[in-house]
Amino acid sequence: MINTENSLILHGPVAYSRGPDELITFEDAYAVCVNGVSEGVFESLPEEYRGLPVEDVRGKLIIPGLVDLHIHAPQYQFRGIGMDMELLPWLASYAFPEEARYADIDYAAAAYAMFVKELRHSATTRACVFATAHKAATLKLMELLEESGLVTFVGKVCMDRNVPDYYVESTEGSLSATGEWLSEAEKAGFLNTHPIITPRFTPACTRELMRGLAELSREYAVPVQSHLSENLSEIELVKELEPDTSCYADSYVRAGLIRKDCPSVMVHCVWSGEEELSILKENGVFIAHSPESNINLCSGAAPVKKYLEAGLNTGLATDVAGGSSTSMFSAIRNAVFASKLRFRLYDGSVKPLTFSEAFYLATKGGGAFFGKAGSLEKGYMFDALILDESRIPTMRTDMNIAERLERFVYLGHDNDIAGKLVCGKKLFWK
Repeated sequence: MINTENSLILHGPVAYSRGPDELITFEDAYAVCVNGVSEGVFESLPEEYRGLPVEDVRGKLIIPGLVDLHIHAPQYQFRGIGMDMELLPWLASYAFPEEARYADIDYAAAAYAMFVKELRHSATTRACVFATAHKAATLKLMELLEESGLVTFVGKVCMDRNVPDYYVESTEGSLSATGEWLSEAEKAGFLNTHPIITPRFTPACTRELMRGLAELSREYAVPVQSHLSENLSEIELVKELEPDTSCYADSYVRAGLIRKDCPSVMVHCVWSGEEELSILKENGVFIAHSPESNINLCSGAAPVKKYLEAGLNTGLATDVAGGSSTSMFSAIRNAVFASKLRFRLYDGSVKPLTFSEAFYLATKGGGAFFGKAGSLEKGYMFDALILDESRIPTMRTDMNIAERLERFVYLGHDNDIAGKLVCGKKLFWK
């Protein structure tokens, strides 16, 4: 039976990824959604779908929704500040003081409402989100995201060492609060907002805490997200704190947070060596590539093309506020930009990303963490954006769809999105 609330047809130019090097385009086609799921894209509309409502968006572009594999919701308030610092000093100067404010539930509610409002009107349809260490504030964020219609994983941050006294948790206190949060999130019955276990990173988490979090991930059958091999000074600190590990990722393996039966996202992986990459591939870990953040915080540029060619699960992330913007269009541009600098200035053996590959990372690559998401192929959840190019004037009338898409990503803005759908439901329509 067809649910007319999330069943429709979009008629116009279409672009989506089938693989890193397979950007599929149609000059004039019908993207069909039935009960929130894509039936595919057709140049001629099949008879069986002719009773569905049709939105004529010819003159615009239809693409899949974009997926942000890593963003810090509480850091939205100070995005664009401290961009001349390295990671660890930046955390101490900006991230920890701001996140500590979320102990005040009134502040948290107001700040998170601002964040969710922008995310809802951005190109992002799905996201993996870090909250703070505060249970009540994290539940408030989840409530707001559930109301937004976006699909998200949200994590209460956990940390019991190397964090200022005004923000650090005890090991027992962190595990207790996390268990309570998971229980309350389960009782809330959210449909689109899901919990994810979130140790901040090994420097801020003892082995005891991480082992306890691994047990909670098993008990509640929830995935894991954390940071990995972002910054050289961070990696040196891990070596000092965890001398029995063979590499940074091994600290998560020994704690049970990286394992084959648990989906996980590890953010950055700028300096991951061959052993670490083997661990990630063997366990099906997703790498969240955060190019602007890696540049802003002097971390480097990850060899993301190498990860794609090696068959590692890889997506793209804004990493606000290490990244200055919630725009996934900006993340696509920065991914290409960073890969070119890395190729020319550091390692000519890893080629730069193509536009097609960067677009794949932002759609189907990261979408795979959510299941069948990030594409308009048959069987995928119908998340879509309608892009309005009218604000980008040109005399050229001979551009193909791939060129129009690339031009929009480089010259357009989130406020040029004319419509946004998640699972076939309109979040907004201009």
